[in-house]
Amino acid sequence: MANSVSYEGIKSDADLIAWSRAYCQRVRREYGVSVRFDLVDWDVSHRAKRRAAAVKRPKLDDAAVGERYDWGSLDGSDGRPLRCTVSLTWDAFSAFDRDTWEMTLRHELIHVEQYQRDGTTDHGHAFRERADQLDTDVHCPAFTDPKYALICGACGCLVARRYQDCKLVEQRQQYRSDCCGASLKLG
Repeated sequence: MANSVSYEGIKSDADLIAWSRAYCQRVRREYGVSVRFDLVDWDVSHRAKRRAAAVKRPKLDDAAVGERYDWGSLDGSDGRPLRCTVSLTWDAFSAFDRDTWEMTLRHELIHVEQYQRDGTTDHGHAFRERADQLDTDVHCPAFTDPKYALICGACGCLVARRYQDCKLVEQRQQYRSDCCGASLKLG
C-alpha cells in the first residue's frame, strides 16, 4: 500500500493511521510478522494519557498465549480471527521521536500477531522473545508525567508511576520495592 504522507507531514488522524499502517506493512514484510491487516481496524485516541497505543480485541475465555486458537469453533465464524483495532494515541505520537513511534508500532504488531494466532495476548515470555526479534521494548515509554511517582525508600529507584490516586499510593508504606525490599515513598 503506497503512502503519500511523510512522517514529518502527519497532521491529522487520517495521516497518522495511513503512515502507521504503511509502516506496519513494511515491518510485516521485513520481519516476517504474521498479521492479516484485512482484519485490523485503526483509530486514534485523543484522550489516552498512559498508553501510547493499544490493541482492542474481544476477550475469549478459552484462549491462551502459546496455544493456537480454533477460530472456527466460534458461533457464526468463517474460521478467520475476529477483528481487532489498533488504537494509536495522538499525544504519544506527538511526544515521541520517529524511532520511538516505530518501536511502539512494532510492539503493537506483536499483540496483533499473538491475538490473531492465539486469541489473546500478554507481555509474557513469548512476547519478550518476539520483542527481541522485532527490536522493540516489552513496555512502551511514558509520554506524560504521572501524578505520583513511587520510589524505593532505600535506593531511590523508580518503582511505579500512577496517574491517579489508588490503593498503592494511599497505602504505599505497606508495600515493598522489588530492588531493595524497602518501603515505598512518593518521589
